[in-house]
Amino acid sequence: MTPLTTIDFPGRLAAVLFLQGCPWRCGYCHNPELLPARGSTVVAWERVAGFLQRRRGLLDGVVFSGGEPLLQASLPEAVQAVRALGFGTAMHTGGMYPLRLARLLPQLDWVGLDIKALPARQAQITRRRLGEQAVWESLDRLLDSGVAHECRTTWHPALYPEDELRELAAALAGRGVRRWVVQECRLDPATHGSWRAPDMTALAGHLPQVELRRA
Repeated sequence: MTPLTTIDFPGRLAAVLFLQGCPWRCGYCHNPELLPARGSTVVAWERVAGFLQRRRGLLDGVVFSGGEPLLQASLPEAVQAVRALGFGTAMHTGGMYPLRLARLLPQLDWVGLDIKALPARQAQITRRRLGEQAVWESLDRLLDSGVAHECRTTWHPALYPEDELRELAAALAGRGVRRWVVQECRLDPATHGSWRAPDMTALAGHLPQVELRRA
């Protein structure tokens, strides 16, 4: 748990709850310790609820992150409990579970959706052949819901040619995405050298809002 963040839930002072488990194994994962679910590192919900009770009036929101939050069967109940305390709710997701996302969207104020790549490239990024089309179904459901959101892509230039990044920008625009964030990938300098930014001018020609976010 991160007790305070100003960047993970736009416009809100929020706490972040990190949930274990993820179906993918991206080499650049920011939270690799969360990928396998480990019961020994679980924080009891009573402890989380007590923390949030003490932060009422100080925090505006709570972010459910991971890992992949939608793997957790009790996520809807946790979101309801947080809303009952008066907090706004946000979630970071990779979009692997569109039906679960659709059921939860009415309880969310903001969603950060990670679009790894175009479907043909995704398995090379995630190192798992699953969810290539599910992510795009999640995107469609998110756009149809009207819930505030951000689509973002962590770009690994050694795995993902820049011309395909431009193709991804065009595909997102064709789906109706208006805001897209390209995130810096944390690389091992010994094997990949230093990270370089893509041509943001070329990407910005596709969507109304394109942002480069450095790590």
